Amino acid sequence: MNASPSPSPSPSSSRFLLFVSFFVVVFFLALPVTSISAPMADEHAKLPPEEAEAEAEAEEAKVQIVYVDRPEGADPEEFHIRTLGAVLGSEEAAKEAVIYHYMHAASGFSAKLTLKQVEELQKQAGVLQVVPSRTYQLHGPSTATQRISII
Repeated sequence: MNASPSPSPSPSSSRFLLFVSFFVVVFFLALPVTSISAPMADEHAKLPPEEAEAEAEAEEAKVQIVYVDRPEGADPEEFHIRTLGAVLGSEEAAKEAVIYHYMHAASGFSAKLTLKQVEELQKQAGVLQVVPSRTYQLHGPSTATQRISII
């Protein structure tokens, strides 16, 4: 059995394949790009810009300072963790969220929280006030030594 060589494609069929390939590539490049989060983007698109911005801000975690009553006969750090853990769902999550414990001039802690978490935390027993952390700058030339940050 002699195997005869397969006929090579003619120049016109090669051009046709190249032409079809080109249009297939262009077609797929022209398709809109979608992502898994597209349905959520649609929900935000339905909202007026002010409401969409407010909702996005509510979901963003920011550093908050939480002032609490001084716990009687309890370790302040443990009290802070228990109080925040009730809102975050676990003491482990609370330990990760706490940035600093205040125990001398004031009783409280700072943590990165969403607005929803702040609202829930304000309902906890012993929580006096929750305020956003702010950085203040003294008057005069801006230097690193003149910046004061209240965490």
